[in-house]
Amino acid sequence: MKKQIKTLLLVAIVALFTSCQKETVTPQQDYFAQSADSIQTGGVKLIPITTPKGTFNVWTKRVGNNPKIKVLLLNGGPGATHEYFECFENFLPAEGIEFIYYDQLGCGNADNPNDTTMWDLGRYVEEVEQVRKALQLDNTNFYLLGHSWGGILAMEYSLKYQDNMKGLIISNMMASCPEYDTYANEVLAKQMDPKVLDEIMKLEANKDFSNPRYMELLLPNFYEKHILRFPSKDWPEPVNRSFAKMNQSLYVTMQGPSEFGISGKLENWDRKTDLKNIKIPTLVIGAKYDTMDPNHMEAISKILPKGSYLFCSKGSHMAFYDDQKTYFDGLITFLKQ
Repeated sequence: MKKQIKTLLLVAIVALFTSCQKETVTPQQDYFAQSADSIQTGGVKLIPITTPKGTFNVWTKRVGNNPKIKVLLLNGGPGATHEYFECFENFLPAEGIEFIYYDQLGCGNADNPNDTTMWDLGRYVEEVEQVRKALQLDNTNFYLLGHSWGGILAMEYSLKYQDNMKGLIISNMMASCPEYDTYANEVLAKQMDPKVLDEIMKLEANKDFSNPRYMELLLPNFYEKHILRFPSKDWPEPVNRSFAKMNQSLYVTMQGPSEFGISGKLENWDRKTDLKNIKIPTLVIGAKYDTMDPNHMEAISKILPKGSYLFCSKGSHMAFYDDQKTYFDGLITFLKQ
């Protein structure tokens, strides 16, 4: 009798363990299953977006299939492309996590209306909502990961549509552009060689942003220290490919031409005190050498009712490259919890 009880107990434990495993890991045959479409396109789906200026297509690509975890990626810039996220392919599929590349209107493979009135935060929020509906994402599975400008978009979207979401990831983006301006001018700028900074400021004062000297100074003195902490000659190809396609019209309209602070449409954007209204689980990711103040990032994680903080001690603005283990270990843990 005791032997039978022990056997039954062992079977129950194994069954419980197996069921727990299924909660987090999608079986390989399901993860890589073909879609129900008659023609397989590698997960690519063009989505028509209705705007005040007509209908345009944005580009998405699904990687994997997991009914419980679907992560939509919002790229930064504004005006970059989904391509710099390609390192995610080395981490998320192995964990059975589905993610979706997405080129926003004016970016990468999406249509470009060439109309600066379309570069508007509120319009982009409605665009994301249309993408969500087209991809049939909902509050049982939909995670939104916004990096840099994508973080602004993700916060703004969540404040309006969090009922449609399961979770939020704010990656390397402060919740206040005025506070970012202060950090850029009072902390980051002062870390530069004063002679270099003086030359950069003179170029900016003369609005000589197209001068090759401007980028010659920024690359070693700013980008390699705060954007991606490798020598620029060693930057990963997906990053270079994405940056080479940057929509300058979109970037300058929203961000402004300077790397020291924001002077475009986003100049006065500030949602820090409103984050208390985002009730869904939220992971905030900051990095020691980021253009974004890591102390600010930690602070907003505490404002969020269900916020948590991931600190990348070796990372910069693109910590998913220069502090990969910390970034992806933390992200995967959050998604599986």
